[in-house]
Amino acid sequence: MSRRFLILFFTTVFPALSCFSQTISSDDQLRQMMLQYGQAEVIVPYSDKKSIDILAKNVSILSVKDNVVYVSLSPVTIEWFIAQKYDYKIVTKISQKALFSVGSVSQAMEWDVYPTLSQYDSIMLGFTKLYPSLCRLDTIGTSIRGKLVLALKISDNPDIDGSRPAVFYSSTIHGDEPAGYVLMLHLADYLLKNYSLNNRVKNLVDNLEIWINPLANPDGTYNHGDTINSPTRYNANGYDLNRNFPDPITPNTIKQKETIDMMKFMRKHKFVLSANFHTGEEVVNYPWDRWERLHADNDWFKSISRQYTDTVHFNSVSGYMTFLDNGITNGYQWYSVYGGRQDFITWELQGREVTIELDNESVTPADRLPLLWQYNWHSFIGYLENALYGIHGSVIDVNTHAPVPAKVFIIGHDEDSSQVYSDTLTGSFERFLYPGSWNLTFSATGYHDTTIFNVNVVLGQRTDLIVGMSLLPTVTDSVKSSIQLLLYPNPSRNNINVVIPETGSGIMNVRIINLTGMLVDNYNTEIIQGIPTVINVKFLSPGIYTIILTDSISKKSYRGRFVVTN
Repeated sequence: MSRRFLILFFTTVFPALSCFSQTISSDDQLRQMMLQYGQAEVIVPYSDKKSIDILAKNVSILSVKDNVVYVSLSPVTIEWFIAQKYDYKIVTKISQKALFSVGSVSQAMEWDVYPTLSQYDSIMLGFTKLYPSLCRLDTIGTSIRGKLVLALKISDNPDIDGSRPAVFYSSTIHGDEPAGYVLMLHLADYLLKNYSLNNRVKNLVDNLEIWINPLANPDGTYNHGDTINSPTRYNANGYDLNRNFPDPITPNTIKQKETIDMMKFMRKHKFVLSANFHTGEEVVNYPWDRWERLHADNDWFKSISRQYTDTVHFNSVSGYMTFLDNGITNGYQWYSVYGGRQDFITWELQGREVTIELDNESVTPADRLPLLWQYNWHSFIGYLENALYGIHGSVIDVNTHAPVPAKVFIIGHDEDSSQVYSDTLTGSFERFLYPGSWNLTFSATGYHDTTIFNVNVVLGQRTDLIVGMSLLPTVTDSVKSSIQLLLYPNPSRNNINVVIPETGSGIMNVRIINLTGMLVDNYNTEIIQGIPTVINVKFLSPGIYTIILTDSISKKSYRGRFVVTN
């Protein structure tokens, strides 16, 4: 959500266009601007909420304030806008070319300049070389033009996914909002440097999987080569990537490559908490963007948003991040967004995401970056700590202690997909709730529903919960499938011996599944009673895996878990 604050009106439109101002229409001036810059900005008078919703469905709204609507147009949306005959004024494009020259990677890592694209790649790779035991570099995907969309995982066990709650910071989905890009690089640097020096940082790194994606739209930011020169909000196809996600009412949104890659990445890692960083205003925006009604956990969302801004106010100058409700807002109450990432994560993935606007100016001058860091870094840390609080639990079979994939919900409270689910392979779950006493109900196929009453949630504290579920009387196969295998040596790097803890021989199907639920091996082998079966794990990446053996005749299944080491 870019909300640009700097405005010059139609009378001072681009110098390149000024000589035509008396001879060509404003519509043609818009088209010329689009050809020159790849985007254009206009303001239209505010009329009513219904009119705002129509605009939001068809163009990218940047902000609504002072009885006007700030709109960004792309090659995809300009002709629709012109055809509507709005009474509009053009917003002047200010060149930012002088802001982005840097000399070296070491200079870029002073965090008071914008790096080149090649320097960005070097910085991200450099983190893994300096701190190999604390971070891992991953690729979310590639842009339309083939640029890498990178993510850095920071954890005390970076090569093993799924063992801790995963959190996600992502920035610059709008290419002309680069301040968060540098601040996220700075944050990664800070966490890695201070792991052994700061107990608060160590606690985060030891107990979470922290994923940081500094640059979600490299084609928009680096649309003219290796340096940032007239960046655009949109991807190379002219689409606003933060209006490109499906939502429950408009699931058939046209999805760009960057969007598809990001959706796959987020589904894989199942982030319990995330934030999407922008510039253009100074405010924390929480769900829903799409609906007028409030999220079931609106009190919790409002609380963590207020905590972020209160911390900012303590560490910044007077007047910073005071927009709307003193720096926070419900998204729809500001203006509606169709196809936003925030609502997609919160609705479809049962995650919890807010949108954080860091600066009134979309393209923050480089010399202002250190100030934004000082204003926000305490809040960056505090927001991540929310993932350590609330209810952390596991759902297990009451007899076998095997993990149970269950729906976790609160009767009379949850709606609009606000429930969460326990992990299929581990049974673990996290539920973030406003302080109070809550009754949690657990529902799973083949099991009796189970309700745990009066689970106490305290501000800034963690509540641990283990929930045992009982099989329904008619379910027998689940008992068979819960029989545990004997696996040794475990952990291993080469081979693991598998022994079924009862008599049995014959052909069995072997399936190996990683922590994300992906099937990584599937074959049949002969099991001979009393003789261990050797499973080759040399080809597997380090991590935790589930192995399931299924008898080809009786269909009885056996499972176990093993760890592959480096």
